[in-house]
Amino acid sequence: MKDYQLIIFDWDGTLMDSAGKIVSCMQQAAAQCDVPIPDAHAVGNIIGISLRPAIQILFNTRDDKLTDALLTAYKDAYLEKDVTPCPLFTGTMDMLNTLSAHNKTLAVATGKARRGLDRAWKNTQTGHFFVTSRTACEADSKPSPDMLRQILSETGFSAHDALMVGDTVYDMQMAQEIGMDRLAVSYGVHESDRLAAHEPVAIVDSIYHMQTFLLGQ
Repeated sequence: MKDYQLIIFDWDGTLMDSAGKIVSCMQQAAAQCDVPIPDAHAVGNIIGISLRPAIQILFNTRDDKLTDALLTAYKDAYLEKDVTPCPLFTGTMDMLNTLSAHNKTLAVATGKARRGLDRAWKNTQTGHFFVTSRTACEADSKPSPDMLRQILSETGFSAHDALMVGDTVYDMQMAQEIGMDRLAVSYGVHESDRLAAHEPVAIVDSIYHMQTFLLGQ
């Protein structure tokens, strides 16, 4: 297996088990704004995209007033009202410690806002593992490879040296566009057959199997 020097992780659905909270908050936002409430599968399909375009796709709207109202309602639910837990997936902390001990350079490319990622890092005490990150606040939304290009430019690695790890087709697409290898996880929001269509180097079904793959064990 290739010895990847830079490993770039998606966050939601890859390292953090946050899909349940995202679904709940999006459904609350829909109810508050009096629009049809999407089911869990529909919400899961847009997880990974930056929030504004995700809402526009999910609710099939280009109405800026409605989009703004849904954005506000979603953020209010996420920050103030919803109590759905968002734990790290089992084994994530041990994996990050092990990868760091093996001198792997780690980064994050996420559709979360900067404030959201910083909050997640603070709550999980994981921010120190990552040399850099890109969020929806600093780059074009996935599946654009803008986040990856920025991370490569900052760290000095080439796409050949790096691996993108994610649970959605958007993660796979942005890496594929710039010729970066990609590792898919099957325990997130997108099904394995959809991920496989983008030719990942492997599909893993747990953090443990991810760690085994990343260390070539």
